[in-house]
Amino acid sequence: MAHNSLTAVQIPDRNVLLDGDLRVPSDAAGLVVFAHGSGSSRHSRRNRDVAEALDRAGFATLLVDLLTGQEESVDQFTREFRFDVSRLGRRVVAAVDWVAKEKDLAHLSVGCFGASTGAAAALIAAAERQDRVSAVVARGGRPDLAGDALRRVLAPTLLIVGGDDQPVIDLNEVAKRQMSTVVQLEIVPGATHLFEEPGALEHVSQLAIAWFAQHLGKK
Repeated sequence: MAHNSLTAVQIPDRNVLLDGDLRVPSDAAGLVVFAHGSGSSRHSRRNRDVAEALDRAGFATLLVDLLTGQEESVDQFTREFRFDVSRLGRRVVAAVDWVAKEKDLAHLSVGCFGASTGAAAALIAAAERQDRVSAVVARGGRPDLAGDALRRVLAPTLLIVGGDDQPVIDLNEVAKRQMSTVVQLEIVPGATHLFEEPGALEHVSQLAIAWFAQHLGKK
């Protein structure tokens, strides 16, 4: 596998194949699976920025489209899939399982980074694969949508929310109270839901790097 260059991969989930982009630095400190949120894909500029920061910090990253092209084209009009968190969660599980079967990757400890509804999907995967997912970071997330899975998450979880995103702060606080694992809520001052303010996304990246560095040690 080419190190630190982008490799296109396909991850099976039932009868579909999900497109992904994998980047593996040499001597990676762990691998982070990205779960994108509503109406977003592996081409999301924000998630790619965070992934590139993680790559520079020595982490492998896997950005996966949680919807197929056909589902995406339907969802643009109906929005029926972006809140189908059980489907999204199952597909993050499929990505975690795929990593475990790849001989070049199986030795790496795995974390999940979820944005928006992808945060719920990441937490569902952490609950379903307690032995594989070692840490979770959510950005502007909807962890509340993970429902009963929240109680089963063992992985230390960092919830990052913009300071000017009060409804989502409230939802994250509710979710945090339902979780029994180590959970930290970080508020980025002056940031709105999409962290578009100058420096806001860099702040998210720094928090994520520190969290994964702490909790994704070599297995």
